[in-house]
Amino acid sequence: MKFSLCLLLLSALTAAAAPLERDLGQGLAYCRVHRLPADLPGPANKKSRAVVLDLRFAASDAAGVTALDAWLKFRASATSPVLLLVNRATAPALTAMLADRESAAGLVAIGATADEFTPDIAVASAPEAERTAYDALEHGTPVDALISDIPQKPRHDEAELAQQHRTPAPGLDESDDPEPAPTAQKPAPPPPVTDRALQRAVHLHRALLALRKLPPG
Repeated sequence: MKFSLCLLLLSALTAAAAPLERDLGQGLAYCRVHRLPADLPGPANKKSRAVVLDLRFAASDAAGVTALDAWLKFRASATSPVLLLVNRATAPALTAMLADRESAAGLVAIGATADEFTPDIAVASAPEAERTAYDALEHGTPVDALISDIPQKPRHDEAELAQQHRTPAPGLDESDDPEPAPTAQKPAPPPPVTDRALQRAVHLHRALLALRKLPPG
């Protein structure tokens, strides 16, 4: 009975610690880490040749730092790169470990520059905007919507089209036509929510594929 109870508790803890994962296509996976070492992908998770490991806002203890360091040594390679997303809210112990590591093939850090850590690719993003995009994925926004900053083409209001193409009535000059009533200006749509660090990681992966630096996914 005690053994079965332990198994149930272990199963529940494992399920709670499961990281947020997405398939980014063409052999690239996304894995979000909330806390280390609990959210670190297992060593058997090599379905995708490349992975985006999101360490933004991640918490970690000393065991988590050691686990991540070992995982990166095992997982990152020139043909199976790990693209790390970091920011100023990443646990300082993690960024300190990354700063002390020697550069390794297949390991690229992307994100905001911090006092104690400079990523390989710096991405400027307002903290509030980054947090909004980060939370959007957590709440179900599709990845494609977060890595594309092309807004939807605005639709013209039918009344505006009618006003632009109006024809004066027979026998009336346009000068005799009464002035049209002013139309209320529609508020501009909000700018799209874009995760710029994730967008840069995906673009880098696609560029490496195009240059044949990586085997096709």
